[in-house]
Amino acid sequence: MRKQGYIAFFVGLCLTAALCLFVANEQQRQRRDIFRRDADKIIHATEVRLRTYFDMLLALRAMYAHDDNVGRDEFHRFVGALDLARRYPGFQAIQFVRAVPSLRLAAFADTVRGDTSLEPQGYPQFRVHPATLRDTHFVIEYTEPLAGNENAFGLDLAALAPHLRALELGRDDGVVVATERITLVQDASGQPGFVARAPIYRNGAPLATVDQRRAALVGFVAIVFKVNTLMREVLEPALLPDLYVRIHDTGYLKDGASQAPGADNLLFDSGGRIGAARLPALPGLSASASLVVGERRWLLRVDGHDGARYSGVPTPVLLTAAAGLIISALVGALLMAKQGLERSLAELARQKDNADAAHADLSAALASLQLAQANLITSEKMASLGALVAGVAHELNTPIGNSLLTATALGDRVADFERKLNGEGGVKRSALVAHLADAGKACAIIAASLARAADLITSFKQVAVDQSSGQRRRFLLEELVRDVLATFAAQLRHAGCVVEVEVEQGLELLSYPGSVSQVLSNLINNALLHGFDGSGGTVTIHARRQGGGEAVLRFADNGKGMSERTLRQVFDPFFTTRLGQGGSGLGMHIVYNIVTNVLHGRIEVQSAPGQGTSVTLTLPLEAPVWEPSAS
Repeated sequence: MRKQGYIAFFVGLCLTAALCLFVANEQQRQRRDIFRRDADKIIHATEVRLRTYFDMLLALRAMYAHDDNVGRDEFHRFVGALDLARRYPGFQAIQFVRAVPSLRLAAFADTVRGDTSLEPQGYPQFRVHPATLRDTHFVIEYTEPLAGNENAFGLDLAALAPHLRALELGRDDGVVVATERITLVQDASGQPGFVARAPIYRNGAPLATVDQRRAALVGFVAIVFKVNTLMREVLEPALLPDLYVRIHDTGYLKDGASQAPGADNLLFDSGGRIGAARLPALPGLSASASLVVGERRWLLRVDGHDGARYSGVPTPVLLTAAAGLIISALVGALLMAKQGLERSLAELARQKDNADAAHADLSAALASLQLAQANLITSEKMASLGALVAGVAHELNTPIGNSLLTATALGDRVADFERKLNGEGGVKRSALVAHLADAGKACAIIAASLARAADLITSFKQVAVDQSSGQRRRFLLEELVRDVLATFAAQLRHAGCVVEVEVEQGLELLSYPGSVSQVLSNLINNALLHGFDGSGGTVTIHARRQGGGEAVLRFADNGKGMSERTLRQVFDPFFTTRLGQGGSGLGMHIVYNIVTNVLHGRIEVQSAPGQGTSVTLTLPLEAPVWEPSAS
């Protein structure tokens, strides 16, 4: 027994060493996973922020598509309406650069000096600088805000090689082009910056060739960036102590974008000044991505170093080693005593049986939950179908019933008229006139009732088609809202609910009307089932455009509202306050998934007990194409 005890102790030590190695590797894998998520988050946030700014630049160019001679006051009002200082704080300035032939340079300067559209005294100190001799000058004519950017006002970019190269590329290719790393003339700190510009051409001019684009060039709209300011909007301060983020500009794509990363093309370094002491990157904690920014390629690199977030703390390994040593010693001691070993083996067998039984119970519970989930989803769909069928039957009953009653009455009148016609006394003129009048009224009633039925069937058909298909098409939001309300007219009247609709006229979306209809249907069902609880009330549906290519749809009721706890869990699957009373707990979960995944929008719910509920949907006017993920 003693020999077996020593063998068991030695085997335990080997297993402990293997387990320590496994724990250490698992720790390292977890660190890599955390770092990968952090790096992906930084890369994605940078791409999204740049794409947002470039979309805003294209919006500025769209203003010139309406009128290629936008005045200073119009430019100032348009930029002010964008509320950039609050919504896009990462930019330095927004500018308009005018292409001025050398022969018109003096006249152009006089025109700017005499421009009183914003300042009553004009700009008497305006001058084009630096002085240079060129066939065409590219002069910054408008800059917003002007305060803090005075040095850029009147700057001739044709005299600055990095700017000139970007301007010529943008002019010839007709695309948004960014400069290389530059030092902004209006920034005394000397921080790295860059400028993104989009060309503006004369409206109606041919643009098929490079020569045509050069001849039609009016100027450029531009956004000026300080990279440090831009990245402050992207990086979370909590991550900075544990990783370094560096961005290098490797050049224009058409030149191969092959510049090696170095101090000359470093755009951003979260680790501070160049040459400062840096902690080494931990093994496996490095990631990089290539970003295309205005026809240039940026190389973004993220390195994680030893710190609170990614530190390789040996505590779990030490605890594992200590536990393994103790267990090995105990097992060895137990093996030295036959009776103790038998008891241990019996206990281990019992624990194994318990574990197997628990595993079987958990498997059965999981299967039951999956079956319950499938049944609840099916119930939700059948409930929606039942509500739709009930609405259709109730709405069509009235016009079709009227038509049937009128047709029956008309048939009786015709039979009576036929008896009088075949009788001995004949038919008097007054009887004939009365019969024709009655027949005309009956036909009018039948025609009006059937027209009403046809309109209702059209609305029901549109809603049914939209809800059963994933077709992405253009539609007017007002028409869709009224079509959906038509299917719920019976339930709303029965519940004593009043609906107020205020949708901006002409509000058109390129999206998925079936998904929007499903969202509205679920919200109406929720209001009837949970909000009013049979007591009646008012539902308001408002919709309007808002800046940034979005529409805001607000659905509100003045029902009993929700508690704070219910509001926190309103989107959780299978959460309902009326379990067993018609609520499945999937309605708002489905709404959230449709709005965020299919429609690429945002949803916000506000409610308080006794104060009703308000659901605000922010939807893009043009939803991206949705591709369901494979299950």
